[in-house]
Amino acid sequence: MSEEEPKRADEEQLKQKVPSLLRNYVSFAGIAVVAASFTSIVLLILMELSGGTENPYTDLITFVFVPSILVFGLFIVLVGALLERRRRRANPEAGVAQFPVLDLNDPQRRRSLLVFMILAFVFLFMSAFGSYRAYEYTESVTFCGQACHVVMKPEFVAYKASPHAKVRCVECHVGGGAEWYVRSKFSGMRQLYGVITNDYNRPIQTPVHNMRSATETCQKCHWSEKFHGDKLRVFNHYGYDEQNSLNQTRMLIKVGGGSSEGGQSGGIHWHMNVANEITYVAADDKLKDIPWVRMKGPDGKVVEFTAKDASLSSSQIEEAPKRTMNCIDCHNRPTHIYLSPNQAIDEALTANRIDITLPYIKMKAVEVLSKPYATNDEAVTTIAADLNSYYQANHADVLNSRAEAVNAAITEVQRIYQTYFFPEMKTNWSTHANNIGHYNAQGCFRCHDGQQSSKEGKVIRNECSICHTTLDQTFGGKTIAAKDGAFQHPVNLGDKNTFQCAACHKGDQTFKHPLNLGDISQFQCSECHKGSYEPVRFQRPNR
Repeated sequence: MSEEEPKRADEEQLKQKVPSLLRNYVSFAGIAVVAASFTSIVLLILMELSGGTENPYTDLITFVFVPSILVFGLFIVLVGALLERRRRRANPEAGVAQFPVLDLNDPQRRRSLLVFMILAFVFLFMSAFGSYRAYEYTESVTFCGQACHVVMKPEFVAYKASPHAKVRCVECHVGGGAEWYVRSKFSGMRQLYGVITNDYNRPIQTPVHNMRSATETCQKCHWSEKFHGDKLRVFNHYGYDEQNSLNQTRMLIKVGGGSSEGGQSGGIHWHMNVANEITYVAADDKLKDIPWVRMKGPDGKVVEFTAKDASLSSSQIEEAPKRTMNCIDCHNRPTHIYLSPNQAIDEALTANRIDITLPYIKMKAVEVLSKPYATNDEAVTTIAADLNSYYQANHADVLNSRAEAVNAAITEVQRIYQTYFFPEMKTNWSTHANNIGHYNAQGCFRCHDGQQSSKEGKVIRNECSICHTTLDQTFGGKTIAAKDGAFQHPVNLGDKNTFQCAACHKGDQTFKHPLNLGDISQFQCSECHKGSYEPVRFQRPNR
């Protein structure tokens, strides 16, 4: 007998006697988990391909959650095999080879290797496909807006009603490149932990201070330096009287441009002039209180402006972090826009989504939108009940003869509430002010309030004509041409015309009268305002 024959006989005996390392209860459990997960993945993929479901969580489960369970099952299989190997090596009589015997001359081993390679290829292919789909899903609007639907509901709903509704969230919040993708996922992990533990802000705090620069996101599509010229804007404001009287202002907004290479440099976009550098200090997280501004001109000359009654001392300003002005300092709500009750109803009346001939509809709609509600369901129910009861008690003839128009108005007011008001997250226009303009928030007047001056005596200008020219205005059906492009306030403010707009206009019916009415402040507005408008020229003085 040759020396090879006993060795071959031992191998055959070992092959026959030694069962697979997977033959243990731990590995059996892991195999069961893998089989169940694999079957679930196949079924979920078939459901997606068939288009049988539009559930926002389907992709999350199919390509993230279930594959994670499958990998966990494989891990259990491996652990079971290692434990079984350890047990056998502790008992030499059990017999276990140091390494698997790979003999391609053996038909059984050859078939086993072939099956293993096919299964490995299928697994790797599905892993690669699943990983790509998981990456794609985590970059989707559905994942950002609906995976944590309670927390992100305000942002998601307002986003769908915004001018950027076709732009994915990640285009602005992440941008291109692996670095910011990884950053966003680590940030997402912290946010997920906050959602699981119910430890998150209500409302979500803005601005986002670690947001990527607008030059790397916004300016991928927008060209701030290009000259846009003057843009005609028509502003419609409806009164709280029975006729919902229209006050209309037509203005040329001086958008301008930020670079002479793209056209004339000037106007509002002068702030984005590539040759300028505007730096500022904010005394609060909301960037509303700006006590210090520095401007570096094209010639390199630097001018620093400090507020008259600065909320920070000179040393605090020196030590405070400096922010370089970019697009989102003004366009701070490019997508997640929350309209005030006043503005939302004005837009609905302009678009004829609410019948303007319904008596006092502007006043009552703003009133029901402005009330505090605990939940969205409570708001929807109360809005319908309050408007119905108002018309039933005060205008029964209108409710009886024009029930369809009243019901359409109720439906529209409910839609407005569910688009811009989110009581569960304590989110609305007052928590997320819009810095474009200055009607309901400080906006431009954060800097252009006439209070910022330099040591040389220069003042950050606050004349209305810097940014817009009024063409004409309509009051109570009467159109009046503007004088020298100046805005004419419909009410004589007397010596109180130095107020900022937002000091009186709060976005709802909460109104601070610009005149000291003394003990007659209890009177109704109509006691003085008889419907005859005598506009007075409104000029914002330099201080």
